[in-house]
Parts: sequence; C-alpha cells; structure tokens
Amino acid sequence: MKPRTLLLTALVMISATVHPRVSAQGIAKPRLQPDDIPRGTQMGEGTGRYVAPVPAKNALPTLWLIGDSTVRNGSKGDNGPDGQWGWGGPIAAYFDLEKINIVNRAMGGTSSRNFYTGEWWQNTRPLIRKGDFVMIQFGANDNGGAKGKGALPGVGEETGMNGDETVHTFGWYLGRYVEETRAAGATPVICSLTPRKSWTDDRRFKRGGGHAEWAEQVAKVTRTLFVPLNEIIGARYEWLGERKVDRLYVPSPKENLHTGWDGAVVNAECVIAGLKGLRDDPFARFYSKRARTIKAWKP
Repeated sequence: MKPRTLLLTALVMISATVHPRVSAQGIAKPRLQPDDIPRGTQMGEGTGRYVAPVPAKNALPTLWLIGDSTVRNGSKGDNGPDGQWGWGGPIAAYFDLEKINIVNRAMGGTSSRNFYTGEWWQNTRPLIRKGDFVMIQFGANDNGGAKGKGALPGVGEETGMNGDETVHTFGWYLGRYVEETRAAGATPVICSLTPRKSWTDDRRFKRGGGHAEWAEQVAKVTRTLFVPLNEIIGARYEWLGERKVDRLYVPSPKENLHTGWDGAVVNAECVIAGLKGLRDDPFARFYSKRARTIKAWKP
C-alpha cells in the first residue's frame, strides 16, 4: 500500500471516533482541503508580508485565536516551510461563518511572554468586543527563562530580569490574557499546548507535565474554560500508532512539532472535540455541519 493511501486510511480511522465522513449510502464525503478555508480568517487584505486578519462581519461575535506556530504557520497565513500548518487554519471550517467570525492572530515563534509584550497582543486586544471569545494556546516556545524569549516556569509570582524587562512566569502571562479578555467583555478559553512527537519505549505517546499542567492550573484558579488539547491529541496519536502519526508531520527527520495539512486537520478536530466536552459549550450554536458529527471528548 502506498504511503498516501496509508495516510488516508489513518484519517478514515480517525473519522470513526472523531468525525465520521461516510454517509448511510456508503459514499465518502469530500475531505477538507486548504482551499476550503477562507483566506480572510488567516490573513488580512494588503500587500505586506503579513497583514493581520480582522473580523469579516462586524455584526457577528468573533473567535480570536492566539498562540504560536502550532496554531498558525506561514508568513501569509497559509502553509509555512515544508508545508507546515497549524490547527488554526482548518478549524475555520468547523464553524458557521454566517454566525461567528474566526480570526487567527497566532504567530509562529512566539511565546506567552513575547506575544503579550510585543505588537501581537497589543494590536489585538483593542479589537476584542463584548460577546467575543479568545482561545489561548502557548507553551511550545516558552522554555528558556528570562534570558531567552520564553517565560519563567510555573504559575507563581516570581520574576526574573532580561535587561530592563521584568520577566514573569508562564502562568502569569496566561493570567493576563484571561484578565484582559474578560475586561473587554469577552470569554477566554485556555488550551494546553500541542504535544511534541515523542514516544516511550512501550510505544505510548508522551504528553502532560510542564506547560500543559500549568495551563490547566491557571484555568482552574481563574475559572476559565479549559481544553486539555495536549491530552486529547496525545490520546488520538497513541491510538493511531507511530507509523501513521509520522505522516501527519512535515517530512523532516528532525521534525517533532509541526504538522502538515492532514495533521493540522486532525488537531483541529481534537480542539472541537475538546470544546464539545465542556460542561456548557458556548460554541454549540456556532458549529458548521462539518463539526456536528465530532464526538465530545471524554477522558
């Protein structure tokens, strides 16, 4: 069997538990493709290398996505190097864009710290309105402490210095996003980070710990909606197995973080499953037909 055929088989297997795409008549529904995603959800109008996207319809609520390259990849909001895609691209297809705007403001290479202190959050925050949602996912670039671009580990109030900059913990920055989102009258949603590809000797997919746990702790303390995305994706990949999961990533022998398009679709469906698993899912009225058959995540 050819590699592409094996990958398509894997995606059909995923569909059995996350997103069935076969009708009662046995006719397969078309798979999601990059061209199905409205470009305006990822990139604004203009000629620059990057033009931040804005809500398409002012009368609608907006779901703002903020995070790193596992949420959005590519300088123009499309695929990045070697065909890298973040889940914030395909996820637009799982919402009815006649009911809610999707605006992917995530930026590759950012951490919870430099997204907050840099231009990205500062340019996004004034646009957030009452009734909007902000989905927050960081952690991939948050190692390194005060001397790097990341945050200090943990969720406490300790600080460090980088020149004249006071550097706070990972949890502190997440807390600021939550606080400022609520101040705008919007609803924050914290996702734990997308896991890196790593397997144990007994073929279990490594997940949890560190930033995943800290994200959950912040969500609990601040009473914020939480999607355990790290666990959901890890469980899905473990079910698929190592060979099939390898094909969800871009074709680089050293790549353990960035997925290609098919992997981004799988991860986006995991986000939807996690949202549906919330006790009171605030997005229930906004899903598209494509999302309706995705089952809610249950630990």
